[in-house]
Amino acid sequence: MGALAASQVPSGLLRAALSLASPGEIIRRASRLEDELKDLLLRVHGGRGRAAAAGEQGGAGVERNKERFLCAYERLKSELLDDRAFNFDFTEETRQWVAKMLDYNVPRGKLNRGLSVIDSYMLLREGTKVDDEDFYLACVLGWCVEWLQASALVLDDITDNAYTRRDNLCWYKLPTVGLSAINDGVLLKCHVQAIIKRYFKEKFYFLDLMELWNEIGLQTAMGQMLDLITTHTGAKDLARYRIQGYHRIVKYKTSYYSFYLPVACALLLNGAKLSDYIELKNVLIEMGVYFQIQDDYLDCFGDTKVIGKVGTDIEDCKCSWLIVQAMELANENEMKILYENYGKSDPQCVAAVKNVYKELDLQV
Repeated sequence: MGALAASQVPSGLLRAALSLASPGEIIRRASRLEDELKDLLLRVHGGRGRAAAAGEQGGAGVERNKERFLCAYERLKSELLDDRAFNFDFTEETRQWVAKMLDYNVPRGKLNRGLSVIDSYMLLREGTKVDDEDFYLACVLGWCVEWLQASALVLDDITDNAYTRRDNLCWYKLPTVGLSAINDGVLLKCHVQAIIKRYFKEKFYFLDLMELWNEIGLQTAMGQMLDLITTHTGAKDLARYRIQGYHRIVKYKTSYYSFYLPVACALLLNGAKLSDYIELKNVLIEMGVYFQIQDDYLDCFGDTKVIGKVGTDIEDCKCSWLIVQAMELANENEMKILYENYGKSDPQCVAAVKNVYKELDLQV
């Protein structure tokens, strides 16, 4: 398979666009970038074009793929619970705990990351027959991404002192769980390694796959560290919140595992060498930045019933896209309000910050 042609998206486009773009323009640019990504994937094997692929998949095909994906979760869960590596000391109480923990944290989200593995793989295989075994392997890697996401959220909710996640209490907030959730978060990440070893140990791309997952794990942890450290420094001086630092945090904490990892898994499953697709990787990383901007916006202005959680970026003094924009645009009086109220849990302080955002036209 030949190297992918260079993307038509200029490499500096997103960095230049991030600092003073409106939320509406961010959304429009992200949509255009998504279309570009689909074209890039289709060109890997000289695909017949996006319309042809969409016609083959169709709405019914997408729903059927999701049903098959959900069925794969039950199989993977059963295999983990029955794994002989754990079975010799697994009590029924232990088995029930792990089963409950998995069901509570892994499959209850939108599943976008896991389904992205399947969508990407099907685009890469466009025009060829995908048998049940190959499709199931794509499902396995998709669920590995969802397992990793669950691990990250369980631990992230603890560090952020979050209250709700996916329309429910955060796992650690359950009275029977508490800080034992830390071990559960670690266990979820260990499950990923066990699943990959079970299904891919004999594949020629196994070492590349393990290297990818180890690299993404390190990058995500580094991003979390950057987020926490920046929050501490920002709490002392909001002027430290700048777009360059924000971009660095988002790139490592979100982009690599949420956008690059699913497509990279699909490429490896399709027999590709990731080193041939650096430009595609760059586009995916920048897409992740747009995604996080949207997430930051919804944390502040989104409907809790729709997004499934209570946003706390203001109270937690997070280096979010909104505060970065506000620090660029605020006048002296607005800056004073931000310094006096950002990072405080008092509802009046939160309201004061949101009012500044609205004055600066940061709300769509």
